[in-house]
Amino acid sequence: MPVATRTVIELDSNALALGLAGEHDAHLRVIEERLDCRLTLRGNVLTLEGEPAAVAKAAAAIEELLTVIRSGRPLDPAMVESLMDIAVDSSGRPSEVYGDVVWTHRGRQIGPRTVNQKHYVDAIRGTTITFGIGPAGTGKTYLATATAVNAFFSKSVGRIILTRPAVEAGESLGFLPGSVSEKVDPYFRPLFDALYDMMDGDKLAALIEHGEIEVAPLAYMRGRTLNDSFIILDEAQNTSPEQMKMFLTRLGFGSKMVVTGDVTQIDLPQHRTSGLVTVPDVLRAVPDIAVVQFDGHDVVRHKLVQRIVNAYKEHGERLQAGREP
Repeated sequence: MPVATRTVIELDSNALALGLAGEHDAHLRVIEERLDCRLTLRGNVLTLEGEPAAVAKAAAAIEELLTVIRSGRPLDPAMVESLMDIAVDSSGRPSEVYGDVVWTHRGRQIGPRTVNQKHYVDAIRGTTITFGIGPAGTGKTYLATATAVNAFFSKSVGRIILTRPAVEAGESLGFLPGSVSEKVDPYFRPLFDALYDMMDGDKLAALIEHGEIEVAPLAYMRGRTLNDSFIILDEAQNTSPEQMKMFLTRLGFGSKMVVTGDVTQIDLPQHRTSGLVTVPDVLRAVPDIAVVQFDGHDVVRHKLVQRIVNAYKEHGERLQAGREP
């Protein structure tokens, strides 16, 4: 039976100690639960007790958390959970993931929170076309939008174009009441919500009015060449292969494209093939294109959402196994 060991970490300041501990020591409790190691904070002195392997892993994780706090990003329990996922369940370093701030608005820092999200952000920066494929809540659209806003305000691109298929669950725009703007607004509400998180409403309205930010149905992309633009295609699982080809060939000089979608939530009629499903096979040999796959571990919403996503995935795998000969 392993002998219990004890390690002491002296913190630089009261502020650092408070940031690490959290309200009512909530952050320390998260670490204890994940690593089966007892943590006691007295003043600026943190004591770790437990089996040697657990204490060593906890000490390494705490050093990473301290690096994040020193970088200026305040912790909360959900963030500590995500950081522990990185420290315990992957080969990534939490400080490298959380140290990447894509955009800041009113003091709120937006950036990756999982290793895959970090790969995704790096891929968007480093390649011309990036595909983000995975379940809801993994930050695919949100991080793409933050990167687009950063590129726009740093003058890397002259405009942002957000688009998505506007026919879902068998309901066509032509049968909905109202003007074109009124018809498409419900489809684009998630994109508008993301934009409002990243800039003031008056500024956003002015940019949309001047055409520097454009939000339009995918059908409106046909026949265009999109130069000097950051273009995001959302809900791409609801495109046909023909629509996907049409969209990708709109790419112009000085532009980037990000395509996001969840192949488990296809709303096309059953006889229709999703353009997003075929992309990895069709484009696998084409350079300057990245495909980042997300899974349940990348869900950054409520922990229950992550469990729901994983449960559905396991259920689908069981059904698929039952169909195998």
